[in-house]
Amino acid sequence: MDFQPKRLIKIRENMGISKAEAARKLNMSAMGYGRYENGDRTPSYQTVCFISQTFNTTPDFLYGITDNNNPTQIIISFSDDPDLYELVCLCKENRNFANRILKYIKIGDAFHE
Repeated sequence: MDFQPKRLIKIRENMGISKAEAARKLNMSAMGYGRYENGDRTPSYQTVCFISQTFNTTPDFLYGITDNNNPTQIIISFSDDPDLYELVCLCKENRNFANRILKYIKIGDAFHE
């Protein structure tokens, strides 16, 4: 299981951001980030997990295990978005509420088609 720098480049380019912007999002130096993309340095598994979470992909994609770069989970932080966090908590606690929200979304999607 080897880290695939080309996949990191692909994700960054798909996001439409520069190497410097990617480094800022990951709270690391541009030089350090550039070493990951150039293959000069291999990130730890924890760093790959952080990169994948930040860039909305999966560690498996960055390691070349799968070609599917869509995440299978999303982490929602209270500090990042308290309203969304609360909504998810309510849905988790009350399946009926969650079903009503999903139905409302589907009706809205059908209306806008």
